[in-house]
Amino acid sequence: MISVRSLYNILLHFTWIVLHLIAIFNTKISLFVKGRKRTRAILSAKHLTNEKVIWMHVASLGEYEQGLPILEKLRVHYSSYKIVLTFFSPSGYEIKKDSPIADAVVYLPLDTKFNAKRFLEMVNPEVAIFVKYEIWPNYLHELKQRNIPTFLISAIFSKKQIFFKWYGGFMRKTLGAFSHFFVQDKTSEALLKSIGYDNVTISGDTRFDRVSKIMGQDNHLDFMEKFKNNHFCMVAGSSWPEDEKLLVEYINSTDAPTKFVIAPHNIKQGHIDGLKNIIHKKSICFSEIEDKSLADFEVLIVDTIGLLTKIYSYANVAYVGGAFATGLHNTLEPATFGIPIVIGPKYEGFKEAEDLVDNKGILVITNPSEFKSLMDRFITDVDFMRKTGTINASYVNENRGATNLILDHIKTFL
Repeated sequence: MISVRSLYNILLHFTWIVLHLIAIFNTKISLFVKGRKRTRAILSAKHLTNEKVIWMHVASLGEYEQGLPILEKLRVHYSSYKIVLTFFSPSGYEIKKDSPIADAVVYLPLDTKFNAKRFLEMVNPEVAIFVKYEIWPNYLHELKQRNIPTFLISAIFSKKQIFFKWYGGFMRKTLGAFSHFFVQDKTSEALLKSIGYDNVTISGDTRFDRVSKIMGQDNHLDFMEKFKNNHFCMVAGSSWPEDEKLLVEYINSTDAPTKFVIAPHNIKQGHIDGLKNIIHKKSICFSEIEDKSLADFEVLIVDTIGLLTKIYSYANVAYVGGAFATGLHNTLEPATFGIPIVIGPKYEGFKEAEDLVDNKGILVITNPSEFKSLMDRFITDVDFMRKTGTINASYVNENRGATNLILDHIKTFL
């Protein structure tokens, strides 16, 4: 009878063939496939054979943000080590492939036995750090065979995952490769202990350390000073069409002297043009602001990336997109500035959002009428606005410290 491990490996090879076919028609999958073919050449050019290496693997951009506080401190305190950073998803790799935080940034080759052995022969890390959900059986098996200390950080587990199902024996066994688990909450700790893993520490989420640093940086933006011009300002970050429909309905109907910033998730020209066309108030795109009197405009559409975090510092209220669509975006960045946050209804599984909804720092709306009522209240009730925002700032401040806790453990292996 074929083993689960053998079946897993057969399915991986079949998946790789299918991905090659899909890549012909799909740009993202094409990046996924072609990028992995370059991994070996990139690593070879870095000449890591005789170097001491720390390897971190992340899925995409969100997990990169969780791993970044760890990488920053490792870079400072272990400067003699080379850092290899791997990504699973193109949406993370293509944005961060030139990040100076690592000596090599590459796609993680697909989790076959051959790829895992060859990758670890080239990198030969002193320690391996996986972030949040990234659990790949063949890589973990090889790490364990080579006695390489391996850590899972900012992890979060739920009963829905395969590790806690009757049929999840193969994946439960895979977890045995981790030297230590650093989890976000008590539920995750309890679940791991229920299947025999006691090497667990509740550390919290390293993203709190990441966003806390934002307050100490220079967040000044000259164009935002001119645009806001001392008015009440709502900033909508990472909006999807479902969010924008609701936002635009309010923007077009309100008479309140309010400025609106919309930073869409999709900044392709066609989408930006369509969004601008349905806004009835005087609007301008970031790409058009040169030599314009920004105080005369009511709506600013941010058609570029990299500015949203600083823009949040000018918000009186933030709307974070995705919770009417595929999944909620980052609520911690606006939270650290101590402003109220509004989201849609699909936020289950985002721990910080669940916590702040319970604490009433994040407020949930399900339709345009609820959004209008909430926005009108924020504009007219300053005490309510400030109290709601303070809840968010306090939450971020109270949950800092995961980075140092994790590093205190990892440094014993370096």
